[in-house]
Amino acid sequence: MRLHAVGAAIVAFAFMMILSIAPPAPPTAADELQQFVDAHAQTLTVDSDAQGSADVDLGDYSATPGVDTLKAGGTNYDWAKLVLIFAKLPATDDNVTVFTRWMRQENGADDWWNRNNPLNNGWGSGGGGGTGTYPNLVVAAENAAEAMRTLPGYQGFVSAFERGAPMEEIESAIWNSNWASGHYGYGSHWHYTPVDVVTAPAGAWG
Repeated sequence: MRLHAVGAAIVAFAFMMILSIAPPAPPTAADELQQFVDAHAQTLTVDSDAQGSADVDLGDYSATPGVDTLKAGGTNYDWAKLVLIFAKLPATDDNVTVFTRWMRQENGADDWWNRNNPLNNGWGSGGGGGTGTYPNLVVAAENAAEAMRTLPGYQGFVSAFERGAPMEEIESAIWNSNWASGHYGYGSHWHYTPVDVVTAPAGAWG
């Protein structure tokens, strides 16, 4: 019996030795994640007098209106912006102000949509000297923009619009172009009072 006991003890000792030198089980995914967190943990210290909330300046954002938006507005100012957009020119406040003044010189403010040709543009309107008519104000805006971008005589004021030049410089460039044969009296016939906001009839927009 003593011999059996000794043998059993030897076997148990050998088994313990095998377990002690066997490689450990590989870490689980959870173990690896915890190890990563432990190794890369970050802390944030907040002053005890820190406010619970803060005002954040998100900046200013703007979007360029589309054709449908401007048609829905339907005013002379909307048409001015539409031409500038079609001509790929900045629709800034100053540019729009000059543009509406220009429109007033051509057709007046109260009937600025006359013949659907606010600038009395002869390009594509079928009328010499700017007396032609367009099907609607969107087509008129497209043609005005195309004329401005196509005809070399207009590049002076197009460039001024593009650069965001001072209003007086843009206006001078318009007077000195061949858009109007009278050149607006080189400024003597130009008016600087604010242009009234006037909405065209819906049918004029097409």
